Amino acid sequence: MSNFDATKPDIRLWADLVKTLVPYVPGEQPKHNNLCKLNTNENPFPPSPKVAEAIQAEIANQADNLRFYPAPESDKLREVMAQTYSVNPNQIFVGNGSDEVLAHIFACFFVKNLPVLTPDIGYSFYPVYADTFGVDLQMIDLSKDFSINIDDYHQDCAGIIFANPNAPTGILLELDKIESLLKNHRNAVVVVDEAYIDFAENKSSAVSLIEKYDNLVVTQTFSKSRSLAGLRVGMAFANPSLIEALNRYKNSFNSYPLDKLAQVGAVASLQDVDYFNDCCQKVIALRQNLVNDLQNLGFEILPSQANFIFAKPPVAMGETKQVFEKLREQGVIVRHFNKPKISDYLRITIGTQKQNQRLVECLRSL
Repeated sequence: MSNFDATKPDIRLWADLVKTLVPYVPGEQPKHNNLCKLNTNENPFPPSPKVAEAIQAEIANQADNLRFYPAPESDKLREVMAQTYSVNPNQIFVGNGSDEVLAHIFACFFVKNLPVLTPDIGYSFYPVYADTFGVDLQMIDLSKDFSINIDDYHQDCAGIIFANPNAPTGILLELDKIESLLKNHRNAVVVVDEAYIDFAENKSSAVSLIEKYDNLVVTQTFSKSRSLAGLRVGMAFANPSLIEALNRYKNSFNSYPLDKLAQVGAVASLQDVDYFNDCCQKVIALRQNLVNDLQNLGFEILPSQANFIFAKPPVAMGETKQVFEKLREQGVIVRHFNKPKISDYLRITIGTQKQNQRLVECLRSL
């Protein structure tokens, strides 16, 4: 039996690229019971009941078909998505979660002899992709209020990428400013990562701009607002030429990124419009209630349009890392980033009313 030590692996057979990679660290998925899990921005509500019904029906009626490969381009799913988002199917690309879609975007559009611009505080997977594909990723400082100042992006580049609402700040960049970026960088691909856009009060998605700008790619996911993180369904919206590039790369990498059950479940989710809208509105209301409760405890909170908040504890509670650890001791798990500029903040996922109340009560005890 091999005694493998993951902390000291034998790297003599590794490619040079793998030796230098620093992988993305996903949010902790603890297995203990009675935990209040507010650390990975999962939806506090279950997916539409129609999702399980559709998957069960697919297994019951078409079980023999599981021996066949799924539709490589997820045709039915893209048709329903096109109706939902008022676009054409050839303007949609789907993949195994938006992380895979984003990786394809880096490979297709950013591997050039020009830098790619991104906020210095943003989704921490972007630097991992850049290292993987050899992309020169240049960090642009956020403003003092943690907002994106588009005037800081006036330079030649291969592309621009940012989450909107941003992660982990939750701050939204308005559509008119996104349009300014698109106008000023006609020869660069601008990627707007909208994982959390459905929790914005005005839901001002940049998908509305893809007809007007052929250099725009908008990514979204079923993991957050549709409560389907376990199915891994992500998508990109763009003009057909950019979608064709993504399909070429996908079919040189993995022709079947979405299994049959994921496609069926995603379609059912899209079709249950009322349930989707109701859940989003509930999360928005819970977010505001939690903001009010934490502000009453002395927290400073950034204006979030996501299903999480970025909150700075009052000095009386001690150092933020200590607050994080004390919450954990009481079974409440949030996210702390021990990084410059944001180490004083906690990212807190919006939970159910019961979960949020448990968090507040634990903080009061501090």
